[in-house]
Amino acid sequence: MNIRKNDTVLIIRGKNAGQRGRILEVDRKKERVLVEGVNMMKRHTKAGSRNQAGGVVEREAPIHISNVMAWCDATGGPSKIVMKTLEDGSRVRTWKVNGETLDD
Repeated sequence: MNIRKNDTVLIIRGKNAGQRGRILEVDRKKERVLVEGVNMMKRHTKAGSRNQAGGVVEREAPIHISNVMAWCDATGGPSKIVMKTLEDGSRVRTWKVNGETLDD
């Protein structure tokens, strides 16, 4: 899984297909990601003790990692992310479509 927090992704399957957003959280065990502004759900919450008002709160729900694809701003489209080993032995993430490295 080469997608990380703060990467921009495109939703490729499901009811939100075609939407783009930034990854807020990655759950590697469950293979799910939380994408900002995508797959919104309504949660009924109780009023908390810290001046929180109860009611219906809208928030993001996790999406399976297979339903998202990284978005390359340089090409303006989706692309896979691959790991490359440099001459000095360090590994970097690169775009498969053009070979450029991601900012890490």
